[in-house]
Amino acid sequence: MADGPLQQSDLTADWALVVDDAGLRRAAETLAAGRGPVGIDAERASGFRYGSEAYLVQAHRRGAGTFLFDPVEIATFAPLAEAIDEEEWILHAASQDLPCLEDLGLRPQRIFDTELAARLLGYERVGLGAIVETLLGIHLEKAHSAADWSQRPLPDAWLEYAAFDVALLPDLRDAVQRDLEAQRKTEFARQEFEAVRTRPAKAPNAEPWRKLSGGHRLRTPRALAIARELWVSRDALARERDVAPGRLIPDASVVAAAEAAPRSKGELARLQSFRGRASRTELDRWWAAVLRGKTTEELPGPRRRDPDAIPHHRGWAQRHPEAAERLADARAALEAEAERLRMPLENLLTPELLRRLAWAPPVPADAATIALRLTELGAREWQVGLTAPIIAAAFVESA
Repeated sequence: MADGPLQQSDLTADWALVVDDAGLRRAAETLAAGRGPVGIDAERASGFRYGSEAYLVQAHRRGAGTFLFDPVEIATFAPLAEAIDEEEWILHAASQDLPCLEDLGLRPQRIFDTELAARLLGYERVGLGAIVETLLGIHLEKAHSAADWSQRPLPDAWLEYAAFDVALLPDLRDAVQRDLEAQRKTEFARQEFEAVRTRPAKAPNAEPWRKLSGGHRLRTPRALAIARELWVSRDALARERDVAPGRLIPDASVVAAAEAAPRSKGELARLQSFRGRASRTELDRWWAAVLRGKTTEELPGPRRRDPDAIPHHRGWAQRHPEAAERLADARAALEAEAERLRMPLENLLTPELLRRLAWAPPVPADAATIALRLTELGAREWQVGLTAPIIAAAFVESA
């Protein structure tokens, strides 16, 4: 393209903001009368609010136009769900948006994930802006991608940005679909899309406080107890105020206080590494949490071990050389196949599945038994068909 990509500012996006149930019903009727798949997107306030709910939902369909739905004042999305339930939904990085859409009662029966398809196609960059520019010749502005979408009113510039994000999805889907057909990966993509759509939610973490960034530095049960109590106190306040916990005090401050184990509230206040917008205004709360951690008899034990966990593969060469050799040979063979298919290795087969096979291969380790084990572990049919014979051959060479 001699003059470079078309700029978003050179285009106009016609959209309607829907802020109540009556407006949603009218928009749903219009979308139902449109044609083809429906582009869907959602904007959250990650890093600003406690939860991950949607603060804007966008929908576009050819023949219907673009609608931006404000969930704050809408009681039910049922009419929209009914209007588009049987249509294919186009999303970019669907796994990010499906949970918050599910919370609104929006559950697709079929999806087309342009980001996941781009990975299968081996695109160098798979962000929405990158593939829109490559395939459609349009440069999207991404200035508001990390904005606080919970604020009201939403600026028109933000709404315009949100409208473009969804209005181009049908054209992008068609362009990506042509590439899938050209590379004979349409069935690969269909199976991957369905796996994302039907993936169950993760079970709640029994000890979420252990995910504190930098928490690995805490070596003693007492330090862990202080960190736990600070995390619990911070989480309760964040939930009460509907604010991201890290905006009260960051993880680094929780870990610093647990390491220091201050002897008084004043010492906690003087701790320079204890920062955050609520580090001093809620000092009594944090000191009470520190005291609970310093005095509790319910000290945390070692991190609970997953009964299905296997040793980290970085230590296999010294302790488990046979498994290390199986893993290295199989990975090399799969890397060659991924290169042939022009896709990342992790999309050909999830590394964790390969490690589990290398650690405990079935007996006998032939293509049929490996295929069965891959299926049990959650690999898709297309992955099993391509990789099981390759892995079996590699394991034979390693024996």
